[in-house]
Amino acid sequence: MADSVAAAIATNRFGLGARPGELANVAPDPRGWLLAQLSGGSPPVPGAAALEGSEAILARAAVLREEMRDRKRATADPRDSEEKLRRAAQGIGAYYRPLYVAEVQARFRAAVASDRPLVERLVQFWANHFAVSVDKAAVLGVAGAFEREAIRPHVLGRFEDLLFAVERHPAMLLYLDNFQSVGPGSVLARRATASRRRHGLGLNENLAREILELHTLGVDGGYTQADVTSFARMITGWSIGGGRGRLAEGEPGRFAFRVNLHEPGAQQLLGRRYAQAGYGQGEAALRDLARHPATARHLAQKLARHFIADDPPAAAVEQIATAFERHEGELIPVYRAIIDAPEAWETPLAKYKTPADYIHSAYRGLELPTDGQRAGLTASELLGQRTWSPGSPAGWPDSAADWDGASALLKRIEWADAVGARLGDRRDAQRTAPAILGGMLSKKVSQAIARAASGAQAVTLLLTAPEFMRR
Repeated sequence: MADSVAAAIATNRFGLGARPGELANVAPDPRGWLLAQLSGGSPPVPGAAALEGSEAILARAAVLREEMRDRKRATADPRDSEEKLRRAAQGIGAYYRPLYVAEVQARFRAAVASDRPLVERLVQFWANHFAVSVDKAAVLGVAGAFEREAIRPHVLGRFEDLLFAVERHPAMLLYLDNFQSVGPGSVLARRATASRRRHGLGLNENLAREILELHTLGVDGGYTQADVTSFARMITGWSIGGGRGRLAEGEPGRFAFRVNLHEPGAQQLLGRRYAQAGYGQGEAALRDLARHPATARHLAQKLARHFIADDPPAAAVEQIATAFERHEGELIPVYRAIIDAPEAWETPLAKYKTPADYIHSAYRGLELPTDGQRAGLTASELLGQRTWSPGSPAGWPDSAADWDGASALLKRIEWADAVGARLGDRRDAQRTAPAILGGMLSKKVSQAIARAASGAQAVTLLLTAPEFMRR
């Protein structure tokens, strides 16, 4: 394989798009360039010190909610009370929204500026695998902190540690409602009044189901509905600290095990009996799920689909799954197995870029500034992939059929045209095209760019070229 082709694959398929001059540095050893990025631990988000942690965010939100309740109690007119309640709720949203914007911008700048783009892609892959959505109001303020605190520190470590960090994080507990899941035989359930039971006090299976179906075993992982219910009982009490009165427990905004919510007694999962008491029961089950062969196959399938092809080759999936099992969930050997897979280096480029991939590669390739107030944010919303806003816990889809429709393509063309108009002649697309696409640049596209009527049109042609749309 020509060095320029392998370099283009390394920077586009495994990375987030080449920057001018990068292909020349990568070409002598594309695989070595990727493997070197796996050393040195997970890089922090630039400017992370200025971003608030989930604990502080949720503690502040709890104060705002208490103020909201105080206002409600202080009014005598029920209609006035509802209006004050609405205004107070908007106050929490007003607190959350700037946090969300700041996190999106920090994440975007990290992706565009990174010298270790493979690691940034892996962070985004796992954040999508363990998806939460800001469409749920309670998650809006902590989605970014979730990625920084639960995903990024463990992306080069063990899958088991990553899994525990995710499932115990307040964002996940809020998103899938486990923070208020109550075992039917728990202390709290036995003491509950009929009124409280009617108002939703009970077992919530959301988190248990998604852990089994999405996070570990996969939909074909061999579990049953009975396993979902049993596992949901095991993780009752996995909640968030804080609260009021008799429900106050643990530090506000942090993971807390609430023993009064936990379902007592032994449980069965996948034919295995778990007799541990309290928190240890769910912990033991989660550790077994992290090491299960079905988990290895499910993760290998998703990783191969993301890095190789929408219909991942069976040999590559087997190679990745074997690495996962042999190294007991250590992720770096798994990533090495992907890089070593011959199918990962085949041409033509098999993956169609998601909107996020497309925007990142455009910013990197054209060296666009990221210091605007809504850098990257407006584009992702326009092209249909708002950050941390997938339509379900399954995350954003990762196949061409979900992104290459006529309407989506038209939006990309319109955005590319706007970028070209903004840049004018300040970027030489004829010189930039081979510098970021290398051996993937076709003669047809190269000639079209050379014949463009203006610098702006040349940029648009580059950004809408088939080889730029794929990775």
